[in-house]
Amino acid sequence: MTETLRVGIVGAGGIAQAVHIPNYQKCGDKVNIVAIADVDLERAKDVAKRYDIPHAYATVDEMLGAQELDAVSICTPNKFHAASAIAALQAGCHVLCEKPPAMTVAEAEAMASAADKANKYLSYGFHYRHTQDVEALKRFIDAGELGDIYAATAIAMRRRGIPGWGVFTNKELQGGGPLIDIGVHMLDTALYLMGYPEPDSVFGATYQKLGTKPGVGLLGAWDYENFTVEDMARGFIRFKNGATLVLEAAFAANVEQRDEMNVKLMGDLGGANVFPLTIYQEKHGSLVDVKPAYLPDKPAYELEVERFVDACLGGAAPISTPEQGVKLQRIINGLYASAESGEAVKL
Repeated sequence: MTETLRVGIVGAGGIAQAVHIPNYQKCGDKVNIVAIADVDLERAKDVAKRYDIPHAYATVDEMLGAQELDAVSICTPNKFHAASAIAALQAGCHVLCEKPPAMTVAEAEAMASAADKANKYLSYGFHYRHTQDVEALKRFIDAGELGDIYAATAIAMRRRGIPGWGVFTNKELQGGGPLIDIGVHMLDTALYLMGYPEPDSVFGATYQKLGTKPGVGLLGAWDYENFTVEDMARGFIRFKNGATLVLEAAFAANVEQRDEMNVKLMGDLGGANVFPLTIYQEKHGSLVDVKPAYLPDKPAYELEVERFVDACLGGAAPISTPEQGVKLQRIINGLYASAESGEAVKL
């Protein structure tokens, strides 16, 4: 077992620079970021220089061929997740891949298969699982405080939050818009807290009402002339255990709040809103609301990377698994297929 994790970064964009690189570096002597790869070699070199990374490459294959790495972070547009992750796994590396898993179910399945064959970890960047609200609620759920969770709502809504940068509005590179970008975070959070039940069927609808014209941009001016994704998606998911989940996700919608990310759960012994955490119960002849007086405030991204590193060094396995990634991808792609056909999709 290695004592220092030799890490490579694939993709030199915003998520690599804001999340992965600085949080690996916070791990101190546990991690050595050896190399970074990006199709824009000059950007890779610039990021490498800025963060004191010794090697920069134009492709993941060049990086894997030149360096002996223990782990790789995938920080590319969604279209390139599968190929990069599979290459890294086949080279004997653990992989932390940004969400969503991939563009298609087949890609997510191939990634899971590659991880299994390599006997390496494949974990996904669902950092909301590492928030203190989610961790606290998970302890309550595991203790039976909510009972049988039979209904949930996942919300990822922005009033006018279409990204004015990156490739978030490019369907060819991302696979979709708010559903696969921010909606996937709250969907994963809900599924995680529900015990990742097996989906049975989905019904979805997508809308493109605001993104294809100019407007007030709270995240900068977006390229409305080349806006190829949905600006809102809504879905209904039924699970094989009888539970149901309603999902709403939007980059732009005429709603009150500037930004809302939340999960609401209903069980037969209690319910909860996750952000901020409030638990609703009936106890001792009273209806009570339970709110934590204190939760630690360590950043979720930092915990996500720290725990991935510890797992690779022999600690507890990551809480995000390839099998969950496949299940999540099946739901996302099912919702898009349903929206296109106008019919419910059996999964």
